[in-house]
Amino acid sequence: MAHGIPSQGKVTITVDEYSSNPTQAFTHYNINQSRFQPPHVHMVDPIPYDTPKPAGHTRFVCISDTHSRTDGIQMPYGDILLHTGDFTELGLPSEVKKFNDWLGNLPYEYKIVIAGNHELTFDKEFMADLVKQDYYRFPSVSKLKPEDFDNVQSLLTNSFRDWVPKELQRVGCVELLNTVQRRVRPKLHVFGGIHEGYGIMTDGYTTYINASTCTVSFQPTNPPIIFDLPNPQGS
Repeated sequence: MAHGIPSQGKVTITVDEYSSNPTQAFTHYNINQSRFQPPHVHMVDPIPYDTPKPAGHTRFVCISDTHSRTDGIQMPYGDILLHTGDFTELGLPSEVKKFNDWLGNLPYEYKIVIAGNHELTFDKEFMADLVKQDYYRFPSVSKLKPEDFDNVQSLLTNSFRDWVPKELQRVGCVELLNTVQRRVRPKLHVFGGIHEGYGIMTDGYTTYINASTCTVSFQPTNPPIIFDLPNPQGS
């Protein structure tokens, strides 16, 4: 989900030469462009929950990748909830209903939710192909048809890239990384998908929030992340 206005000019993002190997892409761009190390990027400490909300601001609460494991999540105070997908395991109707019931009991004035690659039943094309196969793979971000926006201030996606991984292998979508950094350039990008990349970082222009609730072992122990934004003038 992007918030912006239609673009008059377009920056074309082509398929990256390292698209099939995110680890190689990370190494290449780090050596040649230093895109993933200080001072180009650095981690940001999250706002403590007891921080008073400034006057004239809206507080956002970010979660992602809850995977039907919402029972033990301690949700902080806020005005708007952002959930960036993978709220189920397989998108089964029973999972969706359970999540919707939980969502309905949360006190936030607005709740914005997008689907992730685990919400399989939301993708009719994928489900049509599934019945023809003996096995399946989760839908790839290569199937996405990104809308072209300019002047984007905020962006929600289910996946991105793991910039500061806990393991030696990097994962994620190189094209989405290039699209965000070179074409869309939002002030804020909230996402999940890469559980081991939980946290906040910035490249000096865009603030990136990986709000994955579940860890790489699918334990829902990563706490929600909050941030405050000033209200639009006249609101």
